[in-house]
Amino acid sequence: MLLDERAREGHGQLVREVNCATCDTALRSTRLCRALAAVVMTVAASPLLTAQWINYPTSGVPRTRSGSPDLHAPAPRTIDGRPDLSGIWEPERTRPCPPGGCADMPAGEQFFDLGWGEPGGLPYQSWAAELRKERRAQDGKDDLISRCLPTGVPRMHTIPLLRKIIQVPGLIVLLNEQNASYRQIFTDGRPLPVDPQPSWNGYSTASWDGDVLVVQTSGLRDGLWLDRSGSPMTDAARVTERFHRLDFGTMMIEFTVDDPKAYTRPWTVRLTHFLVLDTDLIDYICLENEKDVQHLVGARPVVGTREVERAK
Repeated sequence: MLLDERAREGHGQLVREVNCATCDTALRSTRLCRALAAVVMTVAASPLLTAQWINYPTSGVPRTRSGSPDLHAPAPRTIDGRPDLSGIWEPERTRPCPPGGCADMPAGEQFFDLGWGEPGGLPYQSWAAELRKERRAQDGKDDLISRCLPTGVPRMHTIPLLRKIIQVPGLIVLLNEQNASYRQIFTDGRPLPVDPQPSWNGYSTASWDGDVLVVQTSGLRDGLWLDRSGSPMTDAARVTERFHRLDFGTMMIEFTVDDPKAYTRPWTVRLTHFLVLDTDLIDYICLENEKDVQHLVGARPVVGTREVERAK
C-alpha cells in the first residue's frame, strides 16, 4: 500500500501524524492506520514524492479577481452542451474528527451508516435488520473492505479516497484510488443486459434528464455491504443514481436502491462531493503488505451463502 500523501485538511500536504492508539478494532481491520504509521516517516522524507503529480496544477480552473480558484463558477460543459462531470472528486466530510484527531482517514457519516440522516433509518426486511445487528456486534469483521474485496455500487460513493471521472462521448469512466479500480457507465444508448453474469460494480447505462445524468445499474453480485455497519444488498438490487454538477466545484449524487429481498421499499440517499484541485490519484492497494485478515476473530465466508439463505 502507498501512503495517501494528501492531508485531508489541505491537499498537497504530507500526512504528518498518525495516532494508532485510538484506532478501534473495526478501523484497524482496514489496515489504513497501522500501515500509515509504519510508512509515514519514510514517505515524508522521500525525494521520490516530487515524481508524483500530487502538486501539479489543474488546468482550466476559473479564477476570481484575486487569482483564487472560483469553485462557485458555472459547471463546465462538453462540446454538445451537456454538463462535464470530469475531474477528481471526494465525498463531503460529514463526521468531524475528535479533538485528538481521526484514528484513520476522515470519513463521512454515510460511510459508517448509509441511513444516517434518514428519518427512521433504512427500511430493512426483518432478516436484513438482524444480520446488520449481528455484523455490528462483531465489529464488522467480515466487511468486504476488511478483506480487500471491492465495495461495489453505491458504497464507492462514501469511500474516503479520491475518484476521477473521465467523460467522453458514449462513455463515462470512474477511476478509484481504492485498489486502483474502475467502473464504466455507458451513455451510448445501449440497454442493460438481460440476466448478466453478476459483477461487483454491476452493469451501468445512463441518459441525461436536463443537466442531471441518470444512471441505471443492475447485475450486482449477492452479498455486498452498503456501509461499515453491515447493511446488506442482494443480487435483486437495482440502483438508480443521479449526478448533478451544481457548479464548478460541487456535485450532488442521489441514489435510490430498490432491493426487495433486503428492504421493504426503495429508499434514497443524497451525498455531496467536492472537486479536488492540483493533485492526482495515488495507488492504494489493500493487499500490499496485508497482515490483518489472519487475525480477524471468528472468520466465516464473506460473500453468499448466509445472506442468500436468509433472503429466501
